[in-house]
Amino acid sequence: MHTPKIFALIIGTEILNRRREDAHFDFLTQTLQKYNHKLTGSFIIEDDPTLITKTIQFVSQIPNSVLFSFGGIGSTPDDYTRECAALALRDGKLYPHKEAQDIITNTLKDKAYPHPIKMANLPKDAKLLQNPINNMPAFYLDDRFFFIPGFPQMSHPMVEHILSHIIPKGLPTYRKTLTAKCKENIFIDLMSNIPPHIEVSSLPKLYDNGWATTISVNSTDKEETNKYFNLFIQLIKQSKIDYILLLPNE
Repeated sequence: MHTPKIFALIIGTEILNRRREDAHFDFLTQTLQKYNHKLTGSFIIEDDPTLITKTIQFVSQIPNSVLFSFGGIGSTPDDYTRECAALALRDGKLYPHKEAQDIITNTLKDKAYPHPIKMANLPKDAKLLQNPINNMPAFYLDDRFFFIPGFPQMSHPMVEHILSHIIPKGLPTYRKTLTAKCKENIFIDLMSNIPPHIEVSSLPKLYDNGWATTISVNSTDKEETNKYFNLFIQLIKQSKIDYILLLPNE
């Protein structure tokens, strides 16, 4: 796979109406960094089957996309994600998954019926993800689309497993950052001439004593990072602007 474009889909009306706080966005962005990946986009949507299906379809149409979908894979009437994944990525049907059935019945015995066993009805060719808390499996499709529980205690270990065993680790990147005491407009022409594969960001901020702009240059090539970062330093020095270099985490 080429460099993946990774998306988060966080499903839950309770997050949008603030009955619960989202616990996935920060965790996912921080964990992706450990494996040299970054988040391309994130969606928080309500429990609406049409919206869920359309969002999965949208992400699937982006080249090299990977989706982490949190929530909606249980057995209650408002758990739509299994059906939506089938509609968006397969033939729209759910099929009994023998291994999932065995796990659920062996774990819950008679309590697997009539409702928990529904979690074993999955889209065609689904693969399972082990649940470290209650043993109820999650699933994924095409080694790209991962459908995991909304409970952080269950889903976050699954994310770690996916990134360490299924998605290849990304290339390390090299970032250099500075803050200059000026508006960002001085950098616009230079930024316009940076090659598109080099990540450049400009973050202006207004303080009581004037403007400051933080410039960050990042790429998988250390020499290229240094080359283009030094262009900003040259411009700043030529313009006699005060600046400070920042450490990577500043």
